[in-house]
Amino acid sequence: MKHAARDQINAGLGAATLGAGAVIMGGPELGTGLGCLGGALTTSGILGWHMTASIGGADMPVVITVLNSYSGWALCAEGFMLDMPVMTTVGALIGCSGAALTKIMCDAMNRDILSVILGGYGTKSSGKGVAMQFEGEATTTNVDSVVSLLAEAQSVIIVPGYGLAVAKGQYPLKDMVDTLTKAGKKVRFGIHPVAGRMPGQLNVLLAEAGVPYDIVEELEEINDDFDETDLVLVIGANDTVNSAAEDDPNSEIAGMPVLRVWNSKQVIVMKRSLAAGYAGVDNPVFLKENTDMLLGDAKETCEKLALGVKEKLGK
Repeated sequence: MKHAARDQINAGLGAATLGAGAVIMGGPELGTGLGCLGGALTTSGILGWHMTASIGGADMPVVITVLNSYSGWALCAEGFMLDMPVMTTVGALIGCSGAALTKIMCDAMNRDILSVILGGYGTKSSGKGVAMQFEGEATTTNVDSVVSLLAEAQSVIIVPGYGLAVAKGQYPLKDMVDTLTKAGKKVRFGIHPVAGRMPGQLNVLLAEAGVPYDIVEELEEINDDFDETDLVLVIGANDTVNSAAEDDPNSEIAGMPVLRVWNSKQVIVMKRSLAAGYAGVDNPVFLKENTDMLLGDAKETCEKLALGVKEKLGK
């Protein structure tokens, strides 16, 4: 939600909340105190809703960690008020861990935390102009064609995203990776710092399926290797592989570090549809000549790929 007087509205609501709180602290009569308490609850609730609604989609994962940190500090304050050291300690732990996670996510996404909290959006590098319009048509492919590409490729990088987590497709994906590895293929995973909804989610997901940790690499470790990669499988990821972050200075995600999958010889993007990602920004990678779209549920598609690869290479 974008409002011309966003900052003024937030400031007014904040001042009203603090004013009502000051009256309550002065020990007024019961009626006045209850009125001020109700007013403070109302204005603070509206302030929280308005600030959150004003934040861009790409920043929402950061907002989640900020709110998590806030809940910890609120619990800590309650512990002080009730003289409960355990509650105070637990609240401090939650608040500190949430703040640390927020800092990690802001650094990974090139975000300005103050801009996020105050209802801004975009990265530190975002321009003020109109975002580029990308023209072209995405080409689709099928499972059999992708199986053939996997069989012919010598080096494969898999870039998982939130779509893989939602579909719970990590287990058939692990089976496919095992078959490719046994056939002598070099298979690795490229993980963006904020892949999924928060740092480490995809790492845990792959570890749960038994994927060897030594083939799971972070963005900084693998980004320069795409030039020498035969095939990249992007499974349920969008914003983290969006080339607009580097090519369009006016994009909302401009300056955000991304995995440069488009530099590989061939890219296969597995998604349910051609819709934009969490940030609501169109992805020009889908329109590139070396990119094909394999549409469908991630788990079902991974199962078909695993079966096809096993039939082709598992003999």
